[in-house]
Amino acid sequence: MAHPVVHFEVSGPDVRRLADFYASLFGWRMQPVPGIDYTLIDTGGTGINGGIEKVTDARPATTFYIETDDLQSALDKINLVGGKTITPITELPGMATYAIFEDLDGLAVGVVLAHAGATPDQQQPAPVSAAAGNADAVPVNHFELLATDAKRSQQFYAEIFGWQVTTADTGSGMVDTRTGRGIHGSIGAGEPGPWVTVYAHVGDVAAVLAKATELGGSRVHGPVAVDDHLQTGALRDPAGNIVGVYHHAPH
Repeated sequence: MAHPVVHFEVSGPDVRRLADFYASLFGWRMQPVPGIDYTLIDTGGTGINGGIEKVTDARPATTFYIETDDLQSALDKINLVGGKTITPITELPGMATYAIFEDLDGLAVGVVLAHAGATPDQQQPAPVSAAAGNADAVPVNHFELLATDAKRSQQFYAEIFGWQVTTADTGSGMVDTRTGRGIHGSIGAGEPGPWVTVYAHVGDVAAVLAKATELGGSRVHGPVAVDDHLQTGALRDPAGNIVGVYHHAPH
């Protein structure tokens, strides 16, 4: 099967503070899950949705989840080629079945079991609610892995998940997950990584970075003009999670 990236996650000791931060910054809708310290994020109906996990004994980090129809087989392949399972297969009744692994750089990435009956190009049901998306909210539609060795990391993910990576002269590779579902991304190397993050498509990179600082976060870098049409940046939220932002102007 194809292996799309279908969910992202940030974490920290104060879920409510992070929920307020992202709701104010991006217009995302929040839905706390009864009985567990987890809040679902509705980004507005395009791209992928996400979640906020409460952690007190680990460093907060952004991650994303890759869909598979066989969690154990994926973990076996990951462990065989040098990765490591750090959270075994876990079922959250009525929500998801997932696991988390570390890749060759020790970056944590999740795998999640596909819904029964899903077809390769069928969008999964949003994990938040049946309510219409917020038209003013900011979509998350790109993921990024910055490794210590771009080629090694690209080969790792291509071998495990069948992703197609098109490499530029810089060594960075654009990732096609080979399905119309989920989001695509990139795998590269260098500063300020290594990291794993997702990118939100915003109207004004500089304004969003400034607002993030006003709300208790900080600017990691940017705005950076990649070309005449693309500008990027990254922010650190109040818990320390890193999230990218970009603006792509029409040609």
